[in-house]
Amino acid sequence: MGALEQIAKTVLYEGYVLWPYRRSAVKNQQRWTFGGIYPRAYADVSGGADRAVVRTECLIEAMANARVTVSVRFLHVVARQVMRCDATGDVAVNELTVAGTRYLSWDEATERTFNASVSLDSEDVCVTEPICVESGSLREALPEGNEEAGAVVRSWDALQGTIEVTVRHCAGRVHRVSVVVTNEDTWNGSGREQAVRHSFNSAHVVLRAAEGAFVSQFDPPAELAIESAANRNEGVYPVLVGEDGARDTMLASAMILYDYPRIAPESPGDLFDGGEIDQLLILNILTLTEDEQREMSDSDPRAREILERCKALTSEELMRLHGTVRSLQPLSMGAGAGT
Repeated sequence: MGALEQIAKTVLYEGYVLWPYRRSAVKNQQRWTFGGIYPRAYADVSGGADRAVVRTECLIEAMANARVTVSVRFLHVVARQVMRCDATGDVAVNELTVAGTRYLSWDEATERTFNASVSLDSEDVCVTEPICVESGSLREALPEGNEEAGAVVRSWDALQGTIEVTVRHCAGRVHRVSVVVTNEDTWNGSGREQAVRHSFNSAHVVLRAAEGAFVSQFDPPAELAIESAANRNEGVYPVLVGEDGARDTMLASAMILYDYPRIAPESPGDLFDGGEIDQLLILNILTLTEDEQREMSDSDPRAREILERCKALTSEELMRLHGTVRSLQPLSMGAGAGT
């Protein structure tokens, strides 16, 4: 997995479930708190805390035949309802044990990606693409012996929105690229628990350039500092990603990053607290009681993967998480230095 995919995955699942990764944990009673783009009706009553629209802008140096491809990625909440089967049909229950396996009703999420593309012609250009997901459900039978003892029904609500990509010529080979993502869902409630089911959760934007080079918003060259300062970034902030020095890809997310962010190479795999220290999280997971680990495993399939990965770590792998020196620099004897 490349640097872009690693960082994008971390941003996408940051806060998906928080340690101790159990359904009953107080901090997991309100999920999907990071990077949401909400229906207008809910955003309007949130006091400005939640947005229905996000915008990212950056500069690109490009020739007339260059293209920019935009990918908007987010999580779509999926309700997981456990059903007990009896003579009357499916009966919704909080939990059910079938063939020795416990199933819990809770929420999951599925990844959604929508794309737009635009050519950098000499004239200004604007392209709008729809974000559209129909509501639906899937039923998974849970047989016990020859009988169907239960089922898991996964359902999701419809989503509606737009991606608007605008390119405006600034000067010479420099253009301003603007991406606006809007949630246009007509759901008109005010409760957060239902609003997140109509939202683009953990949303971020990936911009890729063909025959062009993006300008760092974090550290622009002096000659483009004024144009860069005029960029509007609302709800997300763009940074260069990929190999050091590459300028063909930017990631705009609600998490403020620096250019060319990296996941520590010692990290043994994904966690849902990607900005935290792996060693502390892993040790906390391993010290959960058997009952707590069982609930973590039953709460969410992705949480189960984390638990199994942590339990399988060797002592050598754990030691590698203890600390790493990336580089050493000589101590300056300037002001404030000791003698």
